[in-house]
Amino acid sequence: MDTEKKINGHFLAVITIFIWGTTFISTKILLDAISPIEILFLRFIIGFLVLLLVYPHWFSVKEKKQELYFAGAGLCGVTLYYLLENIALTYTFASNVGVIISIAPFFTAFLAHLFLNGEKLRYQFLIGFVVALVGIFFISYNGSSNLKLNPLGDLLAVLAAAVWAIYSILTKKISEFQYNTIQTTRRIFFYGLIFMIPTLFIVGYKPNINQLMQPINLLNILFLGVGASAICFVTWNSAVKILGAIKTSVYIYMVPVITVITSVLVLNERITGFAMTGIILTLVGLFISESKALQYKRSD
Repeated sequence: MDTEKKINGHFLAVITIFIWGTTFISTKILLDAISPIEILFLRFIIGFLVLLLVYPHWFSVKEKKQELYFAGAGLCGVTLYYLLENIALTYTFASNVGVIISIAPFFTAFLAHLFLNGEKLRYQFLIGFVVALVGIFFISYNGSSNLKLNPLGDLLAVLAAAVWAIYSILTKKISEFQYNTIQTTRRIFFYGLIFMIPTLFIVGYKPNINQLMQPINLLNILFLGVGASAICFVTWNSAVKILGAIKTSVYIYMVPVITVITSVLVLNERITGFAMTGIILTLVGLFISESKALQYKRSD
């Protein structure tokens, strides 16, 4: 793989994580008006429609079994991941979820090592993982001594991290089918929305149009739909296609870093020495994980 292509892959991953790291503000604002499942459904409906407008071409899979990969990716990366994360937040602390979700790269690395040709787990990745996880712990708890375990919520967060890892493996497999990335992402969204429909009936989904048309709510749901869903899933899937599942997944470490920085700039929150130490450790862990963490084997 040439250097320019690798740089593009890292750039796409950074852009994606930067946007995803700021979505908590939009979600927090929208939660005052609509429920988590409504936010989830609307953002991916918008994302699907945007991708359809940008590239209005459908395609047929070359083999029927490939459809299972798309369905699995939609179930794991769209429906289950966000539902598990949101439900976990109702049973445990946000700080717990933030730390636990950050183990997704470890699950991804383990599954990639088992199921993806050319991606091998290296000790640098494990060292970087530990360093980054300590940093994320510092950021999440921010010097507080109020560390509590909440078994149900924490377990749901672990499951969310695991299903995201499965999503990463499935998207890497999908990239090998050589379809257009926008088309494949839209197909993943389609299945995610299909699997989401039963949940909407269970919770009694009744969109409040007046609330949604409030300028602040409309702008934030559009940001989540266009930016965090349509654009980010395409850029993330493109990064996975270029860099592989493991190298891309380690950028998840940066989400809490971006969140802290955004909180300082947008919400005027104070950054503590504890959080600053966590940011430094997290970035160091990221760099360690990216340094020869994988050995790619050429297939030609």
